[in-house]
Amino acid sequence: MMKKTTLCYIENNGSYLMLYRNRKPDDPNEGKWLGIGGKIKDGETPEECNVREVLEETGLRLRSSHFCGVIRFRADMYEDEDMYLFVSDDFEPEEAGAREVFRRTGVYPLPDCDEGELKWIPADELMQLPMWEGDKAFLGRILEGQKEITMTLSYTGEKCTIIE
Repeated sequence: MMKKTTLCYIENNGSYLMLYRNRKPDDPNEGKWLGIGGKIKDGETPEECNVREVLEETGLRLRSSHFCGVIRFRADMYEDEDMYLFVSDDFEPEEAGAREVFRRTGVYPLPDCDEGELKWIPADELMQLPMWEGDKAFLGRILEGQKEITMTLSYTGEKCTIIE
């Protein structure tokens, strides 16, 4: 069965919330920066998964998000995957104290995440981070303001071919 996941890029004041994967054993994403997301559970819609994963990993409750499209990953070393890509700049911390600080200052103190280190990265620094080659392809389009993004990424090892 095809793996189905979500990925969300959360923007605030010109920076994006990114996750540096360095805490899970046998993580194929170890040492790479990713947006926020995870596996869609049985009976869950992509939108429901997106809200749940963002809350679990960041403590942020999405008030709204924009669905950009499906990124299809095909690979020789990993399970094939369809990833539902989202962006959001409409959120608030779930925890009341953090929510109040955020409302007053616009700053959200990031919680610990069991998958890695969360960090706000300025948009103009994102493309220099170590990340999957394919992620740079669709993230670049997000940063250019594209709202609809659909592509297939074919991986041989870590080498990526983009198929439109």
